[in-house]
Amino acid sequence: MAVVAVIDDSRPIFIQIAELIESEIVAGTMAEESQVPSTNEFAAYYRINPATAAKGVNLLVESGILYKKRGIGMFVATGAREKLMADRRSAFQHQYVQPLAREARKLGINAEQLALMVHESLSAAATEGSVL
Repeated sequence: MAVVAVIDDSRPIFIQIAELIESEIVAGTMAEESQVPSTNEFAAYYRINPATAAKGVNLLVESGILYKKRGIGMFVATGAREKLMADRRSAFQHQYVQPLAREARKLGINAEQLALMVHESLSAAATEGSVL
């Protein structure tokens, strides 16, 4: 099974299962048109109820990230990675960039100064070997 992570009690398990699959797709370790582990495999690996695993997988079916091949299993849809990347970029903007811009404005930091700060931070992260 390619999807390996720790399930915790902080959020609903079915959402964590969906997020694990999404992360594998975004990372490229679960390619488009590849088969995803079955709900029974998820259930056995994470020691959860198969219905809970199915609920997480079905969230991704409903959003068009996965699709069912009757009698065979679930597969990653064509275009799923692009869709997830677009969704994550949008969430990143709302969660991080907009609050950053608001705080910069409060501090009197103009767009050029902010861009320079971001560029320097990205360069430092790359030098430290961080994943961007």
